[in-house]
Amino acid sequence: MRDTLRRIWLCADDYGLSPGVSEGIRQLIARRRLNATSVMVVSPHFNPAEARALDALNADETRVAIGLHVTLTAPFAPMSEGFAPLRKGCFLPMPEMMSRGIARQLKPEALVIEIGTQLRLFVEAFGRPPDYFDGHQHVHLAPQVRDALLKVMTEAAPQAWVRQCGRAPGARRLRDAKPLILDILSLGMRRKAQRLGVATNPAFAGSYEFTAKADFAKLFPGFLTGLPDGGLIMCHPGFVDAELRSLDPLTDLREREFAYLDSDAFPKLMAERGMALAEPA
Repeated sequence: MRDTLRRIWLCADDYGLSPGVSEGIRQLIARRRLNATSVMVVSPHFNPAEARALDALNADETRVAIGLHVTLTAPFAPMSEGFAPLRKGCFLPMPEMMSRGIARQLKPEALVIEIGTQLRLFVEAFGRPPDYFDGHQHVHLAPQVRDALLKVMTEAAPQAWVRQCGRAPGARRLRDAKPLILDILSLGMRRKAQRLGVATNPAFAGSYEFTAKADFAKLFPGFLTGLPDGGLIMCHPGFVDAELRSLDPLTDLREREFAYLDSDAFPKLMAERGMALAEPA
């Protein structure tokens, strides 16, 4: 009988951001509620023990694709020497970094060196290149960052794929400002990646306003709408701890995401929609 399931990627961003975030992600992987996670090697809380604990989940069989979460925004600091521009020793905030990348006001060589350094740290931690690349706060979609990332990928990790953040046609709503911006920026990412022979996911979902009233359980069914085989949903599950609160404003919503993905409602919905998690190679 032909398999008619649509197999998708459910990717947890920010592995390594804090111990609580990493623990929550590992628990969901062990329960087969996630099949991809992106590692933030610049975080002060990412260390060899966190890498080993994640890698161990693939010891007997491959349960999770492990990617590099390229990070170029505050409050994090560069891992390479001489990166600029900085503010108080850290990357610029996301809006400014994104706008400078769009206006081509960044230093291309500095971007290549920093992304290459983050890749080297990933390889040192896991003993191999990442399965894929994406960007913290979608910074990798800014044209100059995109160009630097694709240069590093084609030279040092040619088998990896890169996340694009364009929605499936049936899920596009013009009134949604943030996803619309991601749609537009992703056009350039897809075109350049295709020219270079770099694979991308066919569609993306998971973006929403991170407000106190956000209800992930109610939002998630909408992420599946129109998502094709091979499509990707971004998520940010984890447990809140002091380390997380010191670094990132996205806190309690992570526990709401964890609770839904850990619940019986999540696999029930996937089955009802004729969908399943893809099996990592």
